[in-house]
Amino acid sequence: MITISAALRPIGQITMPKLLITLCLLALTACSPSEEPVGEQAPQNPATQNGETSNATMPSPTRPDAVVTIAADPWCPHNCTAGSPDEGYAVDIAREAFALSGIKVQYVNMSWARALQQTESGHIDAVVGAFVSDAPNFVFPDQASGYSRTALFTNPESDWQWEGIESLQDQTLMVINGYSYSPEIDAYVDRHKDDPARVLVLSGTSPLNRAIELLEQGRSDVFPEDQAVMNWTIRNSDHSIVPRQAAMIYESPFYIAFSPAKSDSPKLSKLLSQGIIKLRESGKFEQILAPYGLSQP
Repeated sequence: MITISAALRPIGQITMPKLLITLCLLALTACSPSEEPVGEQAPQNPATQNGETSNATMPSPTRPDAVVTIAADPWCPHNCTAGSPDEGYAVDIAREAFALSGIKVQYVNMSWARALQQTESGHIDAVVGAFVSDAPNFVFPDQASGYSRTALFTNPESDWQWEGIESLQDQTLMVINGYSYSPEIDAYVDRHKDDPARVLVLSGTSPLNRAIELLEQGRSDVFPEDQAVMNWTIRNSDHSIVPRQAAMIYESPFYIAFSPAKSDSPKLSKLLSQGIIKLRESGKFEQILAPYGLSQP
């Protein structure tokens, strides 16, 4: 039988050669360089990857993730369906302009009223396709993303004529919740928004198609909409009518407008403007517009 005292070698019985070897190994281990953990390498700066040299004059990304989220309901060709092959020239311009500063753009769709609300509260960085009157407290860049011409549309069999705001008195005006159309129309909507016989308010992510249906059914009389948006929708849908353009009432630039709740909105606004100027100077702005059948106003 082997006893415990015989099985364990007391430290004092370790031979001198073995002790010297052990001490040397410990010394070598303490002096050797430590290995870097796998998968925890420091990320490369995108500006220096693939042998490229960092441009010292280019603004650095304004946030750690370098992603700006913009939102709107589809308003094609200005901004279209998120994730589609053609997301709209205003979205394309935003992507190209921010890319010059190393920032990516995430574009999402939701109702216009919700996009304004989410941006105002700071849950989203910006809305795309905004007039100043849409969100006067937002942060607007110096450079517009596009240009809008607002017209009034009716059923094709209607002979109604626009003769100023008074001519809407016996008409049902149809509008989209949260939209701004013109100072005059906006004031009229605000006065009569609680009277559905005077103002019919539509909501949702695709209100334009619903508006055309209601014009066709005679359930509304007059609908204000951007001329290019209405033309694009008719060309790319199967509606049985082509709404009649009764009048052109307003023209205005539109913008990507940034959240008033985010501290970096002024910087993002400036970077976007700088990028748009560079796109115009290089001719890239016109190239982006061309596939949509548009040119700079």
